[in-house]
Amino acid sequence: MRRVAQELGVEAMSLYHHVPNKDAILDGVVDAVFAAIELPSAECDDWRDAIRARAFSARAVLSQHSWALGLMDSRRNPGPATLRHHDAVLGVLRKAGFALPMAAHAVSLIDSYIGGFVLQEANLPMKTPDDVGEVAGGLLERLPVDELPYLTEMIVDHALRPGYDYTSEFGYGLDLILDALEARRR
Repeated sequence: MRRVAQELGVEAMSLYHHVPNKDAILDGVVDAVFAAIELPSAECDDWRDAIRARAFSARAVLSQHSWALGLMDSRRNPGPATLRHHDAVLGVLRKAGFALPMAAHAVSLIDSYIGGFVLQEANLPMKTPDDVGEVAGGLLERLPVDELPYLTEMIVDHALRPGYDYTSEFGYGLDLILDALEARRR
């Protein structure tokens, strides 16, 4: 609380006129992150399109706020934006015919995928296609090609191909998950 007050240029005790404690601040921060994620459209005819748009929005927001990943599911007092968000996602799935347990599985699976991808993306030593070439090229120089033929093939014939963009892997993986959920929905 002292550090927050210092950043705001006020006394720590004055913060308590606005929030009861540190947890309330963290709850509010998490709620602000959820508020920035696009809600899935209840009017969308295709549940996959609605969930896909929400997943891409969540990835974009969480990429800007990857520090929030550890906080988002840890809060005991979710705010109104958080509750609206979860209700909207569940609503799209339930209206699409998912049984309640399957909707819960779907939310868990999709959110775990988004969070994992964002975390991995944030920690990769490359951010642009040029970085991929630099990192992969450096790796190839020291790679024992005869001992690691499949990794060599992956780098040479996939990652270093013109137009390769690691970020496109997100959509591919998400589509696999949505395909599997569609098969289970029926």
